[in-house]
Amino acid sequence: MFKALGDWFAYDLLGLAAEGSLGPAVQFFVMDTTKIFVMLVVVIYIMGLLRAMISPERVRNYVSGKPKWAARTSAVGLGAVTPFCSCSSVPLFIGFVEAGIPLGVTFSFLIASPMINEVAVVLLVGILGWELTAMYVAAGLVVAYVGGWVMERFRPERWVEDYVWKIQMGETAEPEADTSLAGRHRFAVGEVREIVGRIWKWVVAGIALGAAFHGFVPEQWVTTYLAGGQWWTVPGAVLLGVPLYANATGVIPVAEAMLGKGVAVGTVLALMMSIAALSLPEMLILRKVIHWKALALYAAVLAVAFMLVGWLFNLFA
Repeated sequence: MFKALGDWFAYDLLGLAAEGSLGPAVQFFVMDTTKIFVMLVVVIYIMGLLRAMISPERVRNYVSGKPKWAARTSAVGLGAVTPFCSCSSVPLFIGFVEAGIPLGVTFSFLIASPMINEVAVVLLVGILGWELTAMYVAAGLVVAYVGGWVMERFRPERWVEDYVWKIQMGETAEPEADTSLAGRHRFAVGEVREIVGRIWKWVVAGIALGAAFHGFVPEQWVTTYLAGGQWWTVPGAVLLGVPLYANATGVIPVAEAMLGKGVAVGTVLALMMSIAALSLPEMLILRKVIHWKALALYAAVLAVAFMLVGWLFNLFA
């Protein structure tokens, strides 16, 4: 249905040629825009019905007080199933620190949360297939767990901004959540409005970038320079993702276009992870709560992890 809509818009309504560059680019943009936004609304609404009881405070309280290995495992799992992006990093970081949760565990959550979420997983399965989805999720979970553990070895507590330690919050009772069907419906609708309203421009930008790659990048160039999975394509993909800003959902159309052109799967995975968890805007947000030394270490740990993931998958793909 979505492909037919893209074909009609690009080739019938606009009269573009299917053999050129602009026609396939427009067809891809219309097809993916309708497909991704329909799936976004449906999936976010369904998950909103199920998540009416979850809040950042409950996530923090759930992780607090567990043994370190269990806390890190919980943090990674909760980061993967909660929709908190880099915009939530500052309040979450402060809340985790105040609850006495080790910083290594906090960093594991901060890595997993923007990189993996159930909306992105459903979209990945629907657009790219379960094999790539399983690869991305498995790699993301490992990177989040190991990345937090590595950060902990460097005692990052010494690099937290002083004001974070000085914050004192009074204990307040959480309002009772409305778990009725009507209450969950209102919460789910609110989730759709809030999440789609926050990310729609990045999704459109990702689709536009994917469409441009799909239509205008010659397949021969891709085959020559990217499809073989040469060693330098992986660090190149990680560096390319740093100035971009999107979440795991917004980068899916870019990955779809790259895979369609034959780009090696490890290179695509490295780019997806870099855009979702290592973007410059997220680094600037985190700078509000940690010093440059911790930020540089955080970026270096993730960059090395993403390159290792990319090289590994290119080697065995």
